[in-house]
Amino acid sequence: MTDIENGAPTRSGEFGRDSEKLVLPNDGGDDAGEYGNLVRYISNYKDGRRQSTVAGDDADLPKKHWWSRSTGPVGANFETPDDWLLTDMKKGLTTQDVEARRRRTGWNELESEHTNLFIQFLSYFKGPILYVMEIAVILAGGLQDWIDFGVIIGILLLNAAVGWYQEKQAADVVASLKGDIALRATVVRDGQEQEIKARELVPGDIIIIEDGQVVPADARLICDYDNPIGYEVYLRELEAQNGETGDERGEDDDDDGHEKHGSGYAILAIDQSAMTGESLAVDKYVADALYYTTGCKRGKAYAIVTHGAQMSFVGRTASLVTGAKDTGHFKAIMNSIGTSLLVLVVFFILIAWIGGFFHSIRIATPSDSSNNLLHYALILLIVGVPVGLPVVTTTTLAVGAAYLAKEKAIVQKLTAIESLAGVDVLCSDKTGTLTANQLSIREPFVAEGVDVNWMMAVAALASSHNVKSLDPIDKVTILTLKRYPRAKEILGQGWKTEKFTPFDPVSKRITAVVVKDGVTFICAKGAPKAILNLSECSVEDANLYKAKVTEFARRGFRSLGVAVKEGNGPWQLLGMLPMFDPPRDDTAATIAEAQVLGLSVKMLTGDAIAIAKETCKMLALGTKVYNSDKLIHGGLSGTTQHDLVEKADGFAEVFPEHKYQVVEMLQQRGHLTAMTGDGVNDAPSLKKSDCGIAVEGATEAAQAAADIVFLAPGLNTIVSAIKIARQIFQRMKAYIQYRIALCLHLEIYLVTSMVILKETVRVDLIVFLALFADLATIAVAYDNAHFEPRPVEWQLPKIWIISVVLGVILALGTWVIRGAMFLPNGGFIENFGSIQGILFLEISLTENWLIFVTRGGNTWPSWKLVMAIFLVDVISTLFACFGWLTGGAALEDNSPLQFTGEGSLLSTNGRTSIVTVVVVWGFSIGVIIICAIVYYLMNSWKWLDNLGRAKRSKADTQMENIIMHLSKVALQLEKDEHGTRYHLAPRATEAEEDD
Repeated sequence: MTDIENGAPTRSGEFGRDSEKLVLPNDGGDDAGEYGNLVRYISNYKDGRRQSTVAGDDADLPKKHWWSRSTGPVGANFETPDDWLLTDMKKGLTTQDVEARRRRTGWNELESEHTNLFIQFLSYFKGPILYVMEIAVILAGGLQDWIDFGVIIGILLLNAAVGWYQEKQAADVVASLKGDIALRATVVRDGQEQEIKARELVPGDIIIIEDGQVVPADARLICDYDNPIGYEVYLRELEAQNGETGDERGEDDDDDGHEKHGSGYAILAIDQSAMTGESLAVDKYVADALYYTTGCKRGKAYAIVTHGAQMSFVGRTASLVTGAKDTGHFKAIMNSIGTSLLVLVVFFILIAWIGGFFHSIRIATPSDSSNNLLHYALILLIVGVPVGLPVVTTTTLAVGAAYLAKEKAIVQKLTAIESLAGVDVLCSDKTGTLTANQLSIREPFVAEGVDVNWMMAVAALASSHNVKSLDPIDKVTILTLKRYPRAKEILGQGWKTEKFTPFDPVSKRITAVVVKDGVTFICAKGAPKAILNLSECSVEDANLYKAKVTEFARRGFRSLGVAVKEGNGPWQLLGMLPMFDPPRDDTAATIAEAQVLGLSVKMLTGDAIAIAKETCKMLALGTKVYNSDKLIHGGLSGTTQHDLVEKADGFAEVFPEHKYQVVEMLQQRGHLTAMTGDGVNDAPSLKKSDCGIAVEGATEAAQAAADIVFLAPGLNTIVSAIKIARQIFQRMKAYIQYRIALCLHLEIYLVTSMVILKETVRVDLIVFLALFADLATIAVAYDNAHFEPRPVEWQLPKIWIISVVLGVILALGTWVIRGAMFLPNGGFIENFGSIQGILFLEISLTENWLIFVTRGGNTWPSWKLVMAIFLVDVISTLFACFGWLTGGAALEDNSPLQFTGEGSLLSTNGRTSIVTVVVVWGFSIGVIIICAIVYYLMNSWKWLDNLGRAKRSKADTQMENIIMHLSKVALQLEKDEHGTRYHLAPRATEAEEDD
């Protein structure tokens, strides 16, 4: 069937409203009544690209300055006065009332959504890696090395400033698009219905809630939208409830075991699963409480806001866990790397101190030399801790989120990028993602003796008439009347809608009670099977109808049955509307591309299995498509059931619970799964998946549950986002490999130099090496990057092996240039030079250029990265040429080993000749070429390439079967004369539960 079978909500009609005028295409906005407006809409409609209906503008809202200090959320402990809840339902609050109340309650939003920019800046000084650098600052101050003291503080400030600025810039880009998906609400103010941002609501506002929307604040249900006397009933119900004592209410609650509801019939069905865990929607009656962020699944009604977000049930719960941060997988990886590096630093400091005691090196003297134990510790703390690691990785994610935003993908949380990059199974809905979502109705099937114009008119009567927000199925049904002028004339014959019931996922139909010339008609359209069961027709007509359903399905058409009941007569089956939603032009090519990227695409649709298979054939997706009933009632064992899900190309006649089950089984097999969704019912599966994707046009509830929200349609946008996410991941991985190798390079060289030669690189130069390493690679966030042809993972064992090997090669290279200086001809020194200057230049050049190795050779580096590294190389060369901070000949004079013949080549002022600098540049290029060859060879080793990768298709047959058997039993409570006891019993089947 259609998306109706998938539980896609349709908006209820808005009939006879004096407070809201329907402005139709190409007219002057004169209200011609419900059906007059509808006919005019059909006549004047011109097809075009849909415009955004949520163009929010925050220009009129007060801005929070970066320097403003947070004094706690306004209204965080505000209790709504009773007289605020006496707002007239038809008039609502006035603008003056709203402003006065907002000053006391603040905005209707959770305060955690705002970030204090100063606090955010300070966060860049937190973490184990940064704490070590802060210890180094204290140590440098204690040793009175004021240059080192200032430079280390400068490094910390630079990292914090750059990281803060880049993340803020990226966040601004994302926020500008997030405004398009901000939660909105329909409110009655100054006697008129208005659509506003939900954050602008205040207690006492009259709001309108309908299916598919998120409840924008804690509220109390007043009455059905189409009930003119509902407000009086609501007031009577409030009086009745207030008249009960607490004990009476408590007794009632104990008797029922549930919250006490108001009287009358259920007005709304609310999905509270995210809050209570209840899988079924909860019926809401007059004066019942509605909770912030829950989703409306059925109905349309007035309600009054009782509390803002901060004092809502959800807000108070959230305040209990303020400060409890979810570290996430990415944070855990960074902490793991940081902790490992800190352990290595302590280990190397221990070795250096043991060697220092052996050489009788003092703890803190001489104070003007780096050859003492405290300076050794300071040097190793600076080189062994990559201060830029948390900043560069975080800003790479933030900048990546901005890249995704340009592709119309809004990242709700940064860690979703990592999840998206690792996804290997994409469970996609069909309509609008695989198909164009451009429904058209083909030649309808009409029952014998039925006028096609009458059937089309009935189908239009059983549709929402709110032309501002028509469901796609209702829209195509109504607009098809352009081809049937007589049907359009029938609509203009004085019809009046008495009651409209939007789509009900239980009955699988939409019904409307309409009156014409005093005769009542009940019009229905919906799933063919549901309409057939409703109507009273002969066996021959029923068989013909079923055959047509099968025929339409084989041709790839989705069917919509139409029936009508006149007065007290029987239901008459009128016919069927075949609808066709063609595949998008680029879908087949995109699926082929996704498969090349190691991504398995599974189609989950509410359509009949024949339609699903036909669509899969068109898209070359594979035809292993199964009915979703096989998942629950197929009689399959646990392992067989998991095998079916893993190998299937898709499932048909899918309901939201099936989506959840598919995701769960794939995750149990070790797959990282992305799930697309657009309806309220999709929220649980979006939350359950590793990366929940709200597709273009998704309801607010689906957007709230998703990790990433797409503002553009089609599978192509999702696959493009996955490629971008993998590029972002590649940038982070390249930087981490590079930074670990740098730490190991200097730790290995310096510790061996300290132990063997009683020599080190001056601490003044060390701090600049650390500074240059961060300066050169901050631009890595903007580097060009390739994407892996398979889902990516961190593979920490592989990262460590490659980084250790590269670090050892760099250390050997530095030892070669240092050892060559012991040769009679001075080795690499031409004319004159400084040991400190030459070592500084070689270390700086090889470390800066290593990023070109770890980033891979699949793409050219960006000009930003090249220019940043070139600038640092020029500065390093100037340090060597002019002998800045090299200490002149001091170290050379104190060195235990000098040149045997050419000691005069050492400069007295620490300078190095241009020729020597050129030689060092050439040698450094040779070292990097060796690193590149080794890196290429190591990545070509299959065992290393797969080292640390998780098994994506792992089956635990025993556990899967145990869980399956446990799902078939239930815990039952029995009461008898001996007392109460629990025992295990077979779980009732769905049919038994219905009985």
